[in-house]
Amino acid sequence: MRNKGETPKTMKALVAYDKDRYVFEHEYPAPECGSDDIIIKTEACGICAGDLKCNHGAAMFWGDEVQPSWVKPPFIPGHEFFGHIVEIGENVEGYELGDRIIADQIVPCGKCRFCKDGHYWMCQPHNIFGFQKENNGGMAEYVRYPQTAVISRVPDTMSIEDALLIEPYGCSKHAVDRGNITNEDVVVISGAGTLGLGMVTYSRMKNPKKLIVLDMVDERLEKAKEFGADIVWNPGKVNVVKEIETLTEGYGCDVYIEATGHPSSVIQGLSMIRKLGRFVEFSVFGAPTTVDWSIIGDRKELDILGSHLSPYAFPFIIENIENKKLGTKGVVSRKFKIEEWEKAFEYATGKHGDFKVALVF
Repeated sequence: MRNKGETPKTMKALVAYDKDRYVFEHEYPAPECGSDDIIIKTEACGICAGDLKCNHGAAMFWGDEVQPSWVKPPFIPGHEFFGHIVEIGENVEGYELGDRIIADQIVPCGKCRFCKDGHYWMCQPHNIFGFQKENNGGMAEYVRYPQTAVISRVPDTMSIEDALLIEPYGCSKHAVDRGNITNEDVVVISGAGTLGLGMVTYSRMKNPKKLIVLDMVDERLEKAKEFGADIVWNPGKVNVVKEIETLTEGYGCDVYIEATGHPSSVIQGLSMIRKLGRFVEFSVFGAPTTVDWSIIGDRKELDILGSHLSPYAFPFIIENIENKKLGTKGVVSRKFKIEEWEKAFEYATGKHGDFKVALVF
C-alpha cells in the first residue's frame, strides 16, 4: 500500500451549517485520504466576494422560491487556497510529501459533455471547493484534493502574498482573454479591486492602444495606474462616457470589461462601447440588471461575452508572478488567523480600504 503521510483526526475549521450559522470549530473532523486523493496542510486562503455573499445568505447560494440551494452544508468555505502535501493516496503518482500545490476552484466530474470536450470549467454538476460538504474549502487546516482536481505546482520561492493571487489573477486572465485585446484597441476596465487589478496588469502585457480603468475609489485608481493603466477616471467625479467619446473621436472604446458587479457599470459600458465592440461581463451581481437590449442588437451589434472561473490559467499566472511580469505589490493587504475569521470577513468587504484579505495557518 502506498498511502504516504498521515493527517490528524481533527482540525481547526470554519464551518457553514446554515446561512445564519458560521461556526469556528477547534476540533472538526479532518479529511480522510482515499486511494486517489491528496491531502494538503493549508498555508493560506483568500477571502472572495463570493464567500462574503454566501455568508450573507445570497439566494444564488442558498436558494429561494425561484432557485434551489446550490450549497450543501455543513461545508467549509474558501476556494482561494494552497498548501503542502501531507498525505498521498496509494494510486496517486507524480507527487511527493511536502510538494506545494494549488488547484482550480472547480472540481470537474470528468464525465459530462463539457469535461469530455475540454471545457472542464463549465462542468455540468459544477462542484466548487468551499461550497459543498463533498468538496470542503481552504478555511481549515487540511483540505482533500480528489482525483479530478486540476492541480498546479506553486514554487517554494513564491511568497504567501503572491501565491494568494494565483486564483483571482487566473480569473482575471480568462476575462481579459475573452475580450481578444489587440494593440489597436482602446480598452476600459470597470472596477479596480483585486480581480480588476489582475485584469489591468495582464492587459498591460497585451499592449493595448489605451488602457483605461474606472473606479469610485481614488486609492484603487492609484494602484491601477501603478499596475499599467494609461488613464484612470472616477465616474463619481468625471463624465466617463463623454471622456471616452472625446478620446475616440466619438466612436467609443473597443473593449469594455465589467468587474464591479454593479448595474450602473453595465449601463455605463453599453453607453461608451463602440459599434461592433466587445463587452466582457465578469461580475457576480446581487440583483438583476435591466438594460436597453436594442443597444446590443439593433444599434451597435455588440459581442456580449461572459467570463467564468480560470480555465488553463494557473501555470501562466504562476510563471508570470514569479518573473515579475504581473504586478502584485500591495494587493494582499491584510492577513488573519482562522480564529479571527469574523474580523477578516469584515475587512474583506473593503470598507477599511483593503484589496485582498486572507486567512493564514
